[in-house]
Amino acid sequence: MAAIARKGTVLTTFVLLVLMAVPVLSAKKYLFKTCEQASFCRRNRAYADLADSRGAAWEPPYAIDPSTVTFDAGVLQGTILKTVTDSTGAPSNVEFPFQLVFLESGSARFVVDEKQRVESPIAGFPESLTQRRYNEASKWAVTGDLTPDIGAVESTTDDERKSAVYRVRYGPDRHFEAIVQAKPLQIRFYRDGEPHVILNDRGLFNMDQYRPKPADMDESKLDDKLDIKDMWEENFGGKEDKKPKGPESIALDVTFPDYEHVFGIPEHADQFSLRETRGGDGNHNEPYRLFNVDIFEYEVNSPMAMYGAIPFMQAHKKGSSVAIFWANGAETWIDITKTKPNPESFGIRKSTQTHWISESGVIDVYILLGPDPSSVYQQYGLLTGFTSLPPIYALGYHQCRWNYNSEEDVLEVDANFDSYGIPYDAIWLDIEYTDGKKYFTWLKSMFPTPEKMMQVLDKRKRKLVTIIDPHIKKESGYKVYEGLSKNELAVKTDNGEEFNGWCWPGESAWIDTFNPKAVEYWKEQFKSGKYCGHENNLLIWNDMNEPSVFNGPEVSAPRDTIHYGNWEHRDIHNIYGMTFINATVQAMQARQPRQRPFVLTRSFFAGSQRLGAVWTGDNAATWDYLRIVTPMLLSHSVAGFSFVGADVGGFFGNPTSELLTRWYQAGAFYPFFRGHAHIESKRREPWLPGEPYTSLIRTAIRMRYQLLPSIYTAFHRASFDGVPIIRALFLLAPDNEDALGIDDQFFFGETGLLVKPIVQEGATSTEIYLPDEEIYYDYLDQTIYQGIGYKHIEAPLEKIPILARGGHILVRRDRHRRSATLMSHDPLTLVVHLDKTGNAAGVLYLDDGETTAYSRGAYLYRFFIFNVQDNILRSRSMQASSASNRSFEKSIDDVRIEKIIVIGLDTDKLKTNHAVEAFQDRKSWSTDIHITEAADRKASVVTVRDPKIFVTGDWSIQF
Repeated sequence: MAAIARKGTVLTTFVLLVLMAVPVLSAKKYLFKTCEQASFCRRNRAYADLADSRGAAWEPPYAIDPSTVTFDAGVLQGTILKTVTDSTGAPSNVEFPFQLVFLESGSARFVVDEKQRVESPIAGFPESLTQRRYNEASKWAVTGDLTPDIGAVESTTDDERKSAVYRVRYGPDRHFEAIVQAKPLQIRFYRDGEPHVILNDRGLFNMDQYRPKPADMDESKLDDKLDIKDMWEENFGGKEDKKPKGPESIALDVTFPDYEHVFGIPEHADQFSLRETRGGDGNHNEPYRLFNVDIFEYEVNSPMAMYGAIPFMQAHKKGSSVAIFWANGAETWIDITKTKPNPESFGIRKSTQTHWISESGVIDVYILLGPDPSSVYQQYGLLTGFTSLPPIYALGYHQCRWNYNSEEDVLEVDANFDSYGIPYDAIWLDIEYTDGKKYFTWLKSMFPTPEKMMQVLDKRKRKLVTIIDPHIKKESGYKVYEGLSKNELAVKTDNGEEFNGWCWPGESAWIDTFNPKAVEYWKEQFKSGKYCGHENNLLIWNDMNEPSVFNGPEVSAPRDTIHYGNWEHRDIHNIYGMTFINATVQAMQARQPRQRPFVLTRSFFAGSQRLGAVWTGDNAATWDYLRIVTPMLLSHSVAGFSFVGADVGGFFGNPTSELLTRWYQAGAFYPFFRGHAHIESKRREPWLPGEPYTSLIRTAIRMRYQLLPSIYTAFHRASFDGVPIIRALFLLAPDNEDALGIDDQFFFGETGLLVKPIVQEGATSTEIYLPDEEIYYDYLDQTIYQGIGYKHIEAPLEKIPILARGGHILVRRDRHRRSATLMSHDPLTLVVHLDKTGNAAGVLYLDDGETTAYSRGAYLYRFFIFNVQDNILRSRSMQASSASNRSFEKSIDDVRIEKIIVIGLDTDKLKTNHAVEAFQDRKSWSTDIHITEAADRKASVVTVRDPKIFVTGDWSIQF
């Protein structure tokens, strides 16, 4: 939901006036800062301009003091000195202690703090604030082991030491190396002798030291001549931002030598391969901004800030992937420039230079040296955590709108899904279900018996999702607010009082979920029997948690509000939304300890992937918004957030039937699959467009449910090695640099399916790019395609352009059920797409789909392989036997393999024998097959119907 007026909703006069002043259905750029309007961004950009203008003559004021440098137990540390001059011209040094930590995980971590803010009280510093710089972003984002690698080896030569250069080998087999140069300050990271990441290559490292606000603000008398404007107070949009801690900005440039393409830093509605922001095409002269805001009708092809922020960037080139993670929760801007090709690389590639600028905090950057995309994702996951394995129903289709108006409305929609034979798993309620926008309450005139409504849904194994936001209505008698206020668990103003602002309920307070006591209070509100009775089919949606404050600066909280620990909001802004979903997840775990929770969030930070799902916010029902979804999902995915989707159909406006159909066809392959609409949009449940559209939408949703076993298996893999569900072409074709800029198609999970959504009105065909020499088959009609480059594919409205890459075995469930949970004992179909050598492999992961028993070994994990040498398809276990495993397998010993489809098999040997030999449990038997011969560019199809084998236990089939 966006900050936009609701039809028929009574809001305060203030909110109505604010919203009436904003025309509907366009991004309000004037509500949000540009770099020029953010003083710390402007200052550091000017610093970069100064450095670039001086070129080789640039002498930055920072250098490492060689006398302070030590190396011990995997940590190189010392002090960076900043030379400053006072108003008389006398020089002095400001000390910034640093650590370069080489982690056991193979990553490196560079941390720089400010000595005077850490070691002794500063005279005149505000007592209500924490003096030191905020250094807890890693505490929230990073859950992995940060133990230094005691096996890291300093290999500095005597000559290097004399020149104040330090060399450390680290990582697997010591293939990684860091070379630290004292003056000019620079750190170069190598893998196998080749540089891949350079910190401070351009000399843009910069940290604003503490200084009290001068009594005389005459710029000519201040010690910093570069730009002192707005260092101690700032105004934007008529809102004053007091800065009692003074300037705290940090900046660092990071170069990826010989890498032309970089990816990540969501969330932005822009292309996947990040654009230049200085000196590029002229359309992108603003840096990419990371600052979580409620930006309804966001612009496409824009670097503007959106709802979430993950300061992770991956660089990829032929044969190599690397990444960095900038652990900072304050407002951050990233400039990107591309250098000319390096002559030493034969002019093939450019290098990418990036400039990271944050308003406050410490420099805390992690360097991940790959060497390939899968290694990068695993290294990042070992730091920030992997995607939590969701319950199976969360991967089905979700039906939502603002709003379903009553119990009768909900149950009628539920019944219509069954009437039209369309599966779905959860129906969602926006804020109109509440009594006066008070969360944990029900509007009794419309929802008199919510528990009974939930019981009806539960009979069909369906869930109810209710929205719960962080703003709590300030109203006497509202117990949730009264407890929050009495126990002082809300965000505070700079003078220690409860902060009040405006959101949907009117005047509200915001729970401070950085406070452990606030988290415990939040858990109390969700207790079974207290909210939604004792029903167990309750799921939660966290919205507006950027946080959205209608009357705040940039539609958010003032930066000088105070959080637990006496931290200013400016320090933790991008982390707040993550702390809120963290509190909700803990609450749902306490309510249902044995169940895996499902929570959707709009705002997020690095590490949020451990907690739930996310969607791309308030889009619109236009082809441009459908088109931008794929690049956005790819960007989220490389940054660790695999469980991501977009509002199918577009939130604002009314899609044409064609657009709605095409969006469902694309959405069936979004990791999170939900239809959603604005309160003023026409109803658009899948049956309302009429034929042929309803049938086509039904087909798309049913295809999603067919593929759930493979989708669930992909999520299982993401939960332990970080490989995303939506996969960029370079994940499967890492050496094809021509494919790096392609972001309108993707590989889907473990299926080997290459999906190209139709995103152009009236299109009846498309071009799909094949990134490698592998054989590809049309998923629907088995037409063969091969050879790197674009291939023409017919795509009338009834067809989703999907090619299956050879070498993969995907698993389906082809029976149609009402919901995902009801499919748990259905038989399975294996679809084998042979590669150009005649081989294929795949995996299947199954568990009970809902509880945490899988974490104790209660699951099935099978490996399938088709070997061309003996034409045998085999199934083998990939797990160690345990009591939990054996108990689970016994519970599903009725699940059989219903059908095996082999595509691309040489059928000459089968023509005289239309049967195959099956083996399981020391028994063998023959099973009939059906053969469709290869013809007219179509591959052969061999179908084994009911081979009488079961998914548990090893088996094989001889073709």
